[in-house]
Order: sequence, then structure tokens, then C-alpha cells
Amino acid sequence: MENKNLETMRHSASHLMALAVLNLYPEVKFGIGPAIENGFYYDFDLPFSLAEEHLKKIEKKMQELKKENLQFENKKLSPEEAKKLFGNQPYKLELIDELQKTEKEVMIYKLGDFIDLCAGPHIKSTKEIGAFRLTRLAGAYWRGSEKNKMLQRIYGLCFEKQKDLEDYLKLEEEAQKRDHRLLGQELDLFSFDEEVGAGLPLWHPKGALIRRIIEDFWVKEHFKNGYQLICSPHIGNLKLWKTSGHTEFYKENMYSPIKIEDEEYMLKPMNCPFHIKVYKSRIRSYRDLPLRWAELGAVYRYEKSGVLHGLLRVRGFTQDDAHIFCTPENLNKEIEIVLRFCFKILKTFSFKNFEVYLSTRPEKYVGSLKDWEEATQAIKLTLEKLKIEHQIDPGAGVFYGPKIDIKIKDALGRGWQCSTIQIDFNLPERFNIFYIDQKGKKVKPIMIHRALLGSFERFFAVLLEHYAGAFPLWLSPIQVYLAPVGKKHYQTTRKLAKEFSAFAKGYGGSPIGGENFGLRVWNDESRETISYKIRKAEKQKIPYILVVGDQEMKKKTLNVRERGKKVIKTISKKKFLEEILEKIERKK
Repeated sequence: MENKNLETMRHSASHLMALAVLNLYPEVKFGIGPAIENGFYYDFDLPFSLAEEHLKKIEKKMQELKKENLQFENKKLSPEEAKKLFGNQPYKLELIDELQKTEKEVMIYKLGDFIDLCAGPHIKSTKEIGAFRLTRLAGAYWRGSEKNKMLQRIYGLCFEKQKDLEDYLKLEEEAQKRDHRLLGQELDLFSFDEEVGAGLPLWHPKGALIRRIIEDFWVKEHFKNGYQLICSPHIGNLKLWKTSGHTEFYKENMYSPIKIEDEEYMLKPMNCPFHIKVYKSRIRSYRDLPLRWAELGAVYRYEKSGVLHGLLRVRGFTQDDAHIFCTPENLNKEIEIVLRFCFKILKTFSFKNFEVYLSTRPEKYVGSLKDWEEATQAIKLTLEKLKIEHQIDPGAGVFYGPKIDIKIKDALGRGWQCSTIQIDFNLPERFNIFYIDQKGKKVKPIMIHRALLGSFERFFAVLLEHYAGAFPLWLSPIQVYLAPVGKKHYQTTRKLAKEFSAFAKGYGGSPIGGENFGLRVWNDESRETISYKIRKAEKQKIPYILVVGDQEMKKKTLNVRERGKKVIKTISKKKFLEEILEKIERKK
């Protein structure tokens, strides 16, 4: 079945659910019920609160009605006729009032006793609806406005075949196990606190350590690829944001001004205006370009509490931002450099499958058509040169230029918007930036906005779910867990910890001097049994567990349990270090 047909079937399933609700609860008032990814939903106004037991009853009624092979019938009516038909349905009447302003006729669909205001299309009969399952309840304001009444939304899944439904449910079950919010708590990585504020994460030692490892890698790779680091403040004068256009185009995502003496300041939602100001701090020559400036900049964006979701959607986050200033002649080359760099970085984190989109000029835009055509062509030619499969996303570019969006596929095949490369005609014009060309004339540079990981918070959440909390060795906050069997073995594990690591006790202990291999080690001298220690380390998803008892002390060998492997190895310390250091070197 093609996607369009599947979408039609899912839309029809939402009508079947509405009919089932009407049969069970005749007093219901209907909102809307579209098809969505993997299923459907419908919004209901009922005089009581729905619960899980209601879902079972409704789903059972849906199955009964499906077997009756009810036909979907459609008909066009005048708005007046439709109003008479929907006389006791206030939400439908509101929609008809709006349609009446532009339409002479409205479409209705009938399924049994249920009649809906709907443009369609629908399948022929209920027997054509595949396998479905009602999954959850949620609240939803009518038409998405907090000023309107809260309706009750029922979500459902719908697939062509029962096997497809079961496969999806298994995937969902696995996704729930990988939920970064649960893993973040279990592994003691981060938390949120009401007194701190919604959408403002607190990073715990292990989570902060992983962040730092990623940041250090990010910085080193940027230096290797010709970038310079710059740093900008967390707030900027309101005048700056007026010049940049953010107060005009981005106001709903910005916080209210902060009054400082007689001036107003704004928490920064983006780093771009600061980078432009660095560019403007001196006269630039064509010989200076390209300039590649990167920053791990903290930004703050207003998000409604209803859309906040763990680390995936927060109000304060760190963006791995960069801006490239180049001549028009160098645009193709710079896009190619950024793309190669981007895929190299993402593949280091074991992402192998990507969806790439070229987003073109929207209806509202700034800049000349000539600039747009040349920039879009530069992106297209570069993608083709590098043989990167991509899709055109018509009209989805930002108002200031075309862009490339890259979605990464995680271990479960889910797509996550990650990297973006955007060409900007707006800010160079607004801030009147230029360089001096070979003829001594002032020329406007091309500006490229570029984020490889997006926000560190979001990327961390994706990584956590991708790895199911089992970070690869090079990223693991604790790489080696030393488990002495008893008190008489402490001296041996202390010596190993000192040799392996720069820390005397655990990953966060006090630094010690002398030669070490830079490993992150936890030497567990607690009085628990050895079996309990091993379970504790396994639960924390530590890559290597080294048990030290009488045999290991006597033979001077290591008893090594590697995460995910059942076989316990007995090897020499030299062999173990060679193996583990080689893995870290290869970012495994």
C-alpha cells in the first residue's frame, strides 16, 4: 500500500473511532480527527473524563463496526444546509462559519450514524481498514489555543497488516526502554528541578563529563578544519536584535527585555549577531577570507511548557554554532568543506544513515532572485559532486536563504533533525558588512550559518537513546570498574587505579601524580558482595568490569568482563591496556 493510501485509511479509521464513541456516548461533541504519522487521533468533548478502560470499550466497538462493512458516503451541501445538519455540534458550526467566508459548498462524509465535516478522501468501506490499536489519551485545546476549551484526544495506531502493527509496537516498547529521561535518571547524568525552572537542565558529574568529552573532541576537530573559536555574551542590547531583525521575525521565541540602567537587553536566542559584530570590528580584505568562526554558545529560547520534553526541547541550551564568511567565488568550496566535515563528525558517533534535504526559496524572502538562484545552485552542485542522495524540500528555506538539513537515523531507524547549513543574504545586508576586493572596492561577503550537532542538549538526548545508555568506550564516563573481592585485595586495585588513571578514587576523585594511561576508573571499595558489585556496574552500563581476587593477585592477571559479552577473559594487564587504548584511539 502506498503512503497516500495508508494515510487515507488512517483518516478513515479516525471516523470509525468517532462512530464508536457516538454509539457508546451519544452526548459527545466532535472536534477534528486527522491522520497522523503511524495512525490517527480524534478530539472529543464529553461530560466525563475518559480513562484507559474507555479505550478498551471504544476499540472493541470499532472492531464490531468494522465487520459490518459500513460504507463511506460523501455529499456536498450549502453552508446553510450543513449548519442545520450539525445543529448540536458547536465545533463543526464554528468551522462552517469560517468556510462560509470563502466556500459556496462544504463536503460532508457519512459513516453509519456519524456525519463529519470533512474534505476527504476516504476508503470505500470499513472492511478496508487494516489493523488498529488505541494507544493513549491526551488533552488538547480546541484549535490549539489556550483560550479555548480543553478537549479529550484519543490517539490510535493503524497499519495495513497486523504484523506491521505488532512490529511497530515492539519498536515503541524498545523506544520506551531507551527514553533518555529515564536513562538520564538511572545513570545519574542530569535532572530538572521546579525551583530552577522548566526546560533548564542540571548536569550531574557523569553527564557533565560526557559533555566535556564531546566538547573537547568538537574543539580539536574544528581546529583541524581551519576554524577559530570566538565567545559571545549571554545578553545583548535590544538595539542589536532590532538591527538583526530578531525582534521582527523571531519575537515569539525571545524573552522579555531586561532593564539595565536606562537600556534594555535581551537574552540571546542566537549567536549570529555577535559573530557579525566581531567581523565588523575591523576592515576585512579578500585575503582574510574565508573566515570560519565557531562557538559553543549558550542560547535561550521561549518554549511553551506543553512542548518541553526532557533534553530534546529545552529553554536554555548550548548550540554548536559556526559562521563562515567567504567570497561568492568560494561558496561552492566552503559548502563542500562543511558537508565533508559534518558527515565525518556524525559518523564518529556511529550514525551511518542520513536523510538530506535541500530547502528552497519560500514565498516570503529577502535578497535578490539572482542571489537565491546562485546559492541554491551552489548547494545542488555540491551535493551532486559529493554524490549525496537528497530530496528537494520546495519553499522550506528560511526567509534569508536556502539551506541543507540533515536528519540522522538512530539505532531504531528513527529520524532526528540534526545538522543544518544555511546561506544568509539578510544579516550581511542589515549590518552592512563588507570586504575589500582586489580592485579596492567594498563587496558584501557570503555568510553561512552552520550547526553540526544542533544543540548539545538535544544531541546528547539522541545519543543516549541511540546507544540505549551504553556509551562507547571513548565516551563512557566510567571506562573501567575495579571490583576487589575483599579488603585484602584493596591494595592491588588501588595500584591498578593509580596506573590506569589520573584519579585515585573513581572517575571524580582527587588527581594523583605519576605516569598514567588517562582511563576513567572507578575503584569500588564498598563492602557489598562481589556479585552485587558486578550487577551494580552492569546496571551503570560500564564497558569493562575487572574483578580482583586471590587468583588475580597470585597470577598477576586480570579477570575481564566486557559489556555485552558473556565470555569472561583472563588476560595480562599489558594485553588489556593495548586492547582498551586501541579502542579509545579509534573512538569505539
